[in-house]
Amino acid sequence: MKIFQQTIRSVMAAVPLALLMGCGTAEMYVDQRPYPLLRMDARDQGVVFRHGSAPDSCDVYGARDVWVFHADSTYFMHYDGAGPLGWLSIRAHSTDLEHWTVEGPVLPLGKEGEEDSRSASYGVTVFDGSTWHMFYLGTQFTSPPPERVPALPYLTLKARSASPRGPWTKEPEVVPFRPTPGTYYSHTASPGQIIRHNGEYLQFFSAAVNIEGIRRSIGIARTMNLDSSWTLSRAPIVPLREQIENAAIYFEETSRTWFLFTNHVGLYKDNPEYTDAIWVYWTQDVMKWNPANKAIVLDQKNCHWSKRVIGLPSVVRMDNKLALFYDGVEGNGTRHTGRDIGLAWLSLPLQVPAAGKE
Repeated sequence: MKIFQQTIRSVMAAVPLALLMGCGTAEMYVDQRPYPLLRMDARDQGVVFRHGSAPDSCDVYGARDVWVFHADSTYFMHYDGAGPLGWLSIRAHSTDLEHWTVEGPVLPLGKEGEEDSRSASYGVTVFDGSTWHMFYLGTQFTSPPPERVPALPYLTLKARSASPRGPWTKEPEVVPFRPTPGTYYSHTASPGQIIRHNGEYLQFFSAAVNIEGIRRSIGIARTMNLDSSWTLSRAPIVPLREQIENAAIYFEETSRTWFLFTNHVGLYKDNPEYTDAIWVYWTQDVMKWNPANKAIVLDQKNCHWSKRVIGLPSVVRMDNKLALFYDGVEGNGTRHTGRDIGLAWLSLPLQVPAAGKE
């Protein structure tokens, strides 16, 4: 998801700093953030959706931050289209995951002063059996035009529909959760994938705080009612020092193992931070995650076309394969705009990489 430099420092009060920061086993970044020792290599197919074809030029500057789901015998894609008005979640559909027909924006920008007045993007969906619910990212802050890159704080807002095809109705009266001073989500509490587990909904949301620079991880929010507020976990699932954001979940029934795919944010001497890889974590207890249980899924070694940027993941099953969507920039670019959407594949059933442990 969008990364924007911050200069304001936050004082952490809710969770001890040592618990949040953790420690790593291998280091390759200039600030010594952790690096996985294992790999679960996906087979990259390359670009399957290029920006610039959406109505009214609403993705003329790029397509990224993708959410793909299956409903009504159709695959739907919500992606962030960067257009002249700002970044909006755009819908496309497909029957084979490789050829996509773009339709248009899922939601409009909010009015001036509303929480999504500068961006209404990254629309994550969940179906409760009768109603479709969408949790999307809103912000009132962006970089200057024409790029208008969304800036912190990122908020989680809500909409609903009777159909996965829309139309979607915003629900500003529903406040799922918000960034909270003194917590690990003081700068960002933005939406993530939602699963049904033990009679309640769990949302793996993106969290960020400024501790001498932005630190990121995934938190778990819980609710029994999708139209109410959520209870947020006291600490992220893995330490903030992991520097991950955005979650895509897959449950492997054969081994009763949860796999969480996420984009990692790297920091290099020659460049500001950018998303440089997709990592995967695994566990058999969805409420407990060990930061040692991680592997690289996609990075510059096995991505054919985007050699530096590997953006936000989304996963969906097709037959005996798991499709992994992501965004990138052709060649060695790292910019936020000019991005396209790629597809990679993993064979099922998913296997924990060698040397993995609980």
